[in-house]
Amino acid sequence: MTSDRIWSYAPEFGSPEGLDLTGYSVEASDGTMGHVDRQADGSGMRHLIVDTGVWVFGKSVLVPVGVVAGIDTQERKVTMARTREEMTSAPVFRTDRETLDPVYLAQVGSYYRGLPPGQLA
Repeated sequence: MTSDRIWSYAPEFGSPEGLDLTGYSVEASDGTMGHVDRQADGSGMRHLIVDTGVWVFGKSVLVPVGVVAGIDTQERKVTMARTREEMTSAPVFRTDRETLDPVYLAQVGSYYRGLPPGQLA
């Protein structure tokens, strides 16, 4: 597996190593998305598993950290540079086994790289 920008935090976040985003609320560019259920930092393909809660009946989505537009540690909030629809339209996340599946992760990376540049509302 190779690392690229979609799997890395934007340079303005410095190196958020050790920052546990679990439990942070997640805001899409068009409103509330859910909360960070867990994060993966070790594989070189860093990502967050976002629990969308009741918004789409408890669906979880895998979001590469390159989609993160802001981290507010005081408010415990992560802002994304994508809409709710864009994130829930990514390749379907079913189980934690997919977080280690290079084929699935490549599909997710290709999906996000193929979207037009994100803008915050």
